[in-house]
Amino acid sequence: MGNINDLDLKNWKDLTNIWTDSLWIIEKRDNSGAHNAHYHGNFVPQIVHQLLSRYTKAGDFVLDPFAGSGTTLIEAQRMNRNSIGIELQENVAVEAIKRIHSERKDGIIADTFIDNSKFFDTARILELYHIENVQFIIFHPPYWDIVKFSENEEDLSNSKTLEEFIENFRQVVRNTLKILEKKRYCAVVIGDKYAKSRIVPLSFYCMQVMQQEGLTLKATIVKNFEETKGKANQQALWRQRALQNGLYIFKHEYIFVFKKGK
Repeated sequence: MGNINDLDLKNWKDLTNIWTDSLWIIEKRDNSGAHNAHYHGNFVPQIVHQLLSRYTKAGDFVLDPFAGSGTTLIEAQRMNRNSIGIELQENVAVEAIKRIHSERKDGIIADTFIDNSKFFDTARILELYHIENVQFIIFHPPYWDIVKFSENEEDLSNSKTLEEFIENFRQVVRNTLKILEKKRYCAVVIGDKYAKSRIVPLSFYCMQVMQQEGLTLKATIVKNFEETKGKANQQALWRQRALQNGLYIFKHEYIFVFKKGK
């Protein structure tokens, strides 16, 4: 894999900062600099760092179709990767762009389009930046309706049914995969949810979508998480619900890594 990253595999024993286990325990989110954002959907920058370390090299282009608060773009920029985000909510995108550009690096692209990833003309990215493909895509969609991110009907968090959510996710995947270079990688960061006292395995539905779109599953990673904004100060309530309904409180989410082509 040396041709798609900057790692010196001849000295692999020295790469102690690169995680190769399938269980990621991250004690604290990196909130340094531009990463310090208080947004419901922001995820852990360390995830981006590890994925880009393994599957990209300096100068590559990274695409995030659910750009949100800009976590992917901030981390990619720090790592000398070019990055493009697509974000549906204008107010979220505008605020994120300000923070991303607060760490701007000369010669490194970090841009966000305010648009719908289901229908956005991805060829515009190739034309605008004079590239043939992007080299990595990170998908971090809403976990269906756990958090309602906007009133926009096109927002995946407003999908009325599970089937609608899955189909909306599929459209985003199908639209953006068109510009992913063959034999390169992408990842999905997703968790599950409870509804009517049963698990809705969103993660595995999304994994299945990726496989149905012709991608090869290369890794399943389990990552811990602790208190979320949706469950803040509600630990006792969630424990009571778990005991009453025979459930367990989610303390993990998934990172699936896929390869395009053989």
